Amino acid sequence: MLANDTLSFNFAATGIGSVPFTDVETTCRDIFGILPFVPFWPQFVKRSNLENMLLQFTEGLTFLLVDERLGSVTVAEVKDRESHLTPFYESYLSDDLDAFAISRNFAPGLYKMLDLAISGQYGNGGFIKGQTVGPFTFAAGVVDRDGRAALHNTEIFEAIVSGLCAKALWQTRLLASCGRKPIIFFDEPYLAGFGSAFCTVQAEQVSDVMSRMIGYLKERSDVLVGVHCCGNTDWAMLLDAGFDIINFDAFGYLDYFILYHDKILEFLSRGGIIAWGIVPTSEFRGGERPGDLVSRLSAGLERLCSEGFSADTLKRQSLLTPACGMGSMDSQKAEEALRLLSDVSLALGR
Repeated sequence: MLANDTLSFNFAATGIGSVPFTDVETTCRDIFGILPFVPFWPQFVKRSNLENMLLQFTEGLTFLLVDERLGSVTVAEVKDRESHLTPFYESYLSDDLDAFAISRNFAPGLYKMLDLAISGQYGNGGFIKGQTVGPFTFAAGVVDRDGRAALHNTEIFEAIVSGLCAKALWQTRLLASCGRKPIIFFDEPYLAGFGSAFCTVQAEQVSDVMSRMIGYLKERSDVLVGVHCCGNTDWAMLLDAGFDIINFDAFGYLDYFILYHDKILEFLSRGGIIAWGIVPTSEFRGGERPGDLVSRLSAGLERLCSEGFSADTLKRQSLLTPACGMGSMDSQKAEEALRLLSDVSLALGR
């Protein structure tokens, strides 16, 4: 089941995850101030390698080895793989979620945002967004001693899927404890290469794995589950997978996305939400004006309306985000981009 039809986002804004800042408390307070309805917990990728996309989600995945200095993750070399995986699956199958917790050292932004939300000083309503690396991106970045990606090792890949499910559920329940409704995004930049020699997965595999992960989370918690892909991909396989939210780079790939207008209509009719990544990140130059981005997005929305979409439905079932994570941006420009995002949200949401 997708998002409840009564939800009304009205182009509310949230973030993707990574930020270039290093001051944890100041950044978290700024996020609450700039994005009050759907704040997100920031990943401080310049603070520590432990916060990069792979390492941050490795705790509890006992079949992997982490090199913090190099920022790499590899498959542990063992003679008896089955017995090595047994303790991991015992924790997973018994719903021992504490075994998959993300510690404060790996995600200080998560804990600080939770503390601020519980304090009540920023209000008690709305949502709170978290994120985890997606299984395909994660498995493509983890290799064995021969350099072979875990994506091509069925046993390890299935363990990764299970582990990320448990970690996402742990995160969902933690976020829910602050009184806001949790949103979890699976970040899948690897799928931007879908159909090329660099992305060897099939659409059916993606839809199947994602559907299983969504089902696992929604059967055990009250959560909205989204997917973020910052490049072009086969959007049909994600629109059909059962996600509540589809997030994409609307600044760079809006024309490609709306080619799937029939699938988008089906998605919206099921209560699905589109998160338009309208504020550029890698292409951000500074000086971008809210009106220009509003016009850019409005042109795409008008094209969808010409295909029979309801403007009111699009408004209710739309979020705004940056095009991608901001971790590689200059700090000053990242702050400008967040405030620009808020301005565009206010302009469209009125």
